Amino acid sequence: MAADFPAAGQVFDYHYLWKWQADHGETEGRKKRPSCVVIVVANAAGQHVMFIAPITSKTPDHGRVALEIPETEARRAKLDTDLPLWVMLDELNADILETSYALEDRAPRGAFSPAFTDAILRGVQRVRAAGRLDVSSRT
Repeated sequence: MAADFPAAGQVFDYHYLWKWQADHGETEGRKKRPSCVVIVVANAAGQHVMFIAPITSKTPDHGRVALEIPETEARRAKLDTDLPLWVMLDELNADILETSYALEDRAPRGAFSPAFTDAILRGVQRVRAAGRLDVSSRT
C-alpha cells in the first residue's frame, strides 16, 4: 500500500461530521478530531470509500454504542492518555479517498493494534446487523 493510503486502524485528524450535524443540514465537520479508519472498500467506480469512526473524550450517552480505548491503544494511536477516550461504533462518515477534502493530512497520527482494530470492526458489524448504524456520506 502507498504511504498515503489509509488503512483500517489508522487514526487521523479528520473533520468528522456528526450525524446530528448532517441531520441539521450541515455539510462540514466543525473541527478536526481524531478519527479511526474502520475499513476501506472499492466502489463500482473503482474509488476507495473510507468508513471513519469518531473518537471522543465525552462519555457516550445512554443508548449509544462505543468502545473505550485502553491506555496502551491510545499510546499506539498517539492519543491523549490522561483522559478516557471512546471510538463511537454506531455512526460513521463515508468518504471517498480520491476526492476527500475532509482528510487534509494523509499522514496518520498513529494506529491501533490489529486486535483492537478487529474489535472495532466487529462492533460496527454488530451495530449494522442490528439496524442501528448511522452513516453520513461525505461524498
